[in-house]
Amino acid sequence: MTPSSSAGIGAPSMSLLPDLADAADANLAAHAILPCRVLPGARVWADEALTVVDSGLPCDTFNLICRSRLRAEAAAQRIADALAYYQETQHPFSWWLGPGAQPDDLPRYLEAAGLVPAESELAMGLDLTELAGVELPAGLSVRRVTTAGELEEFAQLSAANWSPPDPHVLAFYRAAAPHFLAPDAPQWLYLGYNADTPVATAELTRTGTMAGLYNIATRPDHRGRGIGTAMTWTPLRDASRAGLTHAILQAAPMGQRLYARLGFQAFGAITEWKLHA
Repeated sequence: MTPSSSAGIGAPSMSLLPDLADAADANLAAHAILPCRVLPGARVWADEALTVVDSGLPCDTFNLICRSRLRAEAAAQRIADALAYYQETQHPFSWWLGPGAQPDDLPRYLEAAGLVPAESELAMGLDLTELAGVELPAGLSVRRVTTAGELEEFAQLSAANWSPPDPHVLAFYRAAAPHFLAPDAPQWLYLGYNADTPVATAELTRTGTMAGLYNIATRPDHRGRGIGTAMTWTPLRDASRAGLTHAILQAAPMGQRLYARLGFQAFGAITEWKLHA
């Protein structure tokens, strides 16, 4: 399954890292694993072949399998073992196939195990030395989440991406507050405010010199004002100032041209797989 609306995005340049697919998959794994250090009931299995994350919550937003580097002769058994775990806990999950997933025919193994592709996005990368400046929309301020009150606002906005708002998202951020609010946290959360009203979110996950962007979202009644661009650019500016050299993100069709205008280039696809209903 290939992502749509990618025409005009362009081929990656030599400024992107040669091992960008591996770096992107590692960053996604870190994005999922890091909060589990403080989540009660969370469990993680990670080796050179596979990463399996269970947040302890019945929410597939935070339960996922990723960074698949399976040997063909072991793929069927590793898949069966991972699915058996989630069957035991009865927690929903997603299997994310990134651009470096192995073996090349891993989708065939997932289909045989009863999974189907749910959605696919572009994997896009950026050399942060090529990050251009942008002008923030009038009335918008973007700042790092550093207090419990700001984290609660972030959680409320994130939960509202579902209708009705997902209570498990609220539970996740409240339980993971010690991680996200730690001064040296490798995950930075951002809020965008229109005047004093929180209207947008973003997350940056650091792995080495790589910045991964996640959870870029704007309230529906504030879209089309350049807020999404600001919520993407501000974490990238901070990452560059902190010495990070490259950035990656997963781009849904509606955001691909926005990211391309900031200099991101496509280098593969990231596909979410779910159990067949």
